[in-house]
Amino acid sequence: MINRRTLGRTGLQISEVGYGAWGLGGNQWRGHVESDALAALRRALELGLNFIDSALAYNEGHSEQLIAQTLRESGAEAYVATKVPPKNRLWPAQPGIGLDDVFPYQYIVECTETSLKNLGVERIDLQQFHVWNQEWVERDEWRRAIEDLKKAGKVRFFGISINDHQPASALSAIRTGLIDTVQVIYNIFDQTPEQELYPLCMERNIGVLARCPLDEGALTGAIKPDSEFDPQEFRAFYFRGERKQMVADRAAALQADLAAAGVSGPLAETALRFTITHPAVSTVIPGMRKIRNVEMNMAVSEKGPLPQAVVDLLRKHAWNKNFYS
Repeated sequence: MINRRTLGRTGLQISEVGYGAWGLGGNQWRGHVESDALAALRRALELGLNFIDSALAYNEGHSEQLIAQTLRESGAEAYVATKVPPKNRLWPAQPGIGLDDVFPYQYIVECTETSLKNLGVERIDLQQFHVWNQEWVERDEWRRAIEDLKKAGKVRFFGISINDHQPASALSAIRTGLIDTVQVIYNIFDQTPEQELYPLCMERNIGVLARCPLDEGALTGAIKPDSEFDPQEFRAFYFRGERKQMVADRAAALQADLAAAGVSGPLAETALRFTITHPAVSTVIPGMRKIRNVEMNMAVSEKGPLPQAVVDLLRKHAWNKNFYS
């Protein structure tokens, strides 16, 4: 059975392996049949997963609608997190662009109302800002939106989905006391949240959603120099140019070190176990569009954290890059 952890000060008991629903919505992710992806989500719920992370921007609410459909048809119960997209549709947030262009008060409220309708619920378990800029921290609008939506019973908890590879950008927002959770890129290649973000989260009892545990596939060992993607898919951009070769070389070096240390099993398994090893992490949210991936990822919870010697070995494989740019 999948293990559960406390989502920080929210007190929610959530599965330490959750479901990242970006791919479920389709659009930017190709190569799957929607019925297969829905079957994968149902299987995850059967295996004890009870936390799903979505966003209004995931194919303009289609991901949220499919989650609602699956929960309704299966009778399963799960906590669902979603996100308010930036009004200017710029990911990540850009320096110098004011809050009025990204998260004005009424826009936050309207997006929340749309997500409530898509999800078929009266209250969202966890609403999140889909980008963040620490320049906004003293502005009143986002603070008032959080307080008003909670007071109205439309949002239970509020968090920030932190910009790509910028874990320190949410520190000042956490210190306001208004933020219940953060979502951040954390994997073998990007270990930077351990430096400042995780210590503060543990001090303030902030829930942590670790995203991109497999680095969009780079930490599965499946990306090869000749790998091809649909030109319209996100991964065609992410692994463009010489990046496939770079990833293949890094993954091969990582696998060689693990083999020499006697660590067996798929690379993806080790990558997921690395992510849930850190005590600050409440849940890890890989995308899972096939039943076989669900079953493998759910089994990781039973294996537990990695031994410290393996974590120490993985330290040298940290990689300073940003393929999202």
